[in-house]
Amino acid sequence: MSAHAGPEQRREWVLEAVEQYEAPLVRFAWRLVGDEHAARDIVQHVFLRLCDQAPEELEGRMAQWLFAVCRNKAIDWLRWRKRSSGASELELPRCPSHEPDPAAAAEQRDLVQQLGRLIGDLPAGQREAVSLWVEGLSYRQIAETLETSEGNVRVLMHRAIKRLRENAASRRWQAKPTGAETGAKPEIASEVPS
Repeated sequence: MSAHAGPEQRREWVLEAVEQYEAPLVRFAWRLVGDEHAARDIVQHVFLRLCDQAPEELEGRMAQWLFAVCRNKAIDWLRWRKRSSGASELELPRCPSHEPDPAAAAEQRDLVQQLGRLIGDLPAGQREAVSLWVEGLSYRQIAETLETSEGNVRVLMHRAIKRLRENAASRRWQAKPTGAETGAKPEIASEVPS
């Protein structure tokens, strides 16, 4: 988009970004703050900030910019919450299931909640890196979003996956090999029989 884009072109640019990135940003913010309504508010603020940006400034790096702003807004919200109400345990996100079988839906909900708890137990840097990776960002994009090196992202991911495996094993379920070093998505096995 050119520097002289008209208001209608800029509006279209923002609407396209909202359509493409709103859901991943809400999931990312939700993982960071543990509150769906706060996550949605944070994402609204992200898109308000986008309205002030020149499209050419974000050419080729829109995802990194959006996730970085989202991360910063989530950190601000967490600091505000800590100051205003004291540090309390965050509520874990509940992901709705579209599974028609109630037993399978309950099992899937349990698995998602267990995985959410495992990710939530990670140190902040590892949790952010894993959350961005789950949203489909490459290691390079994660590095730009977290303002660190790609090598550091690889270290964060390696340590996160190691910790996830250890914690999963101690909670009686086990992670299958992920291939995370190549950017593949993780698969979680069902509970290990005793």
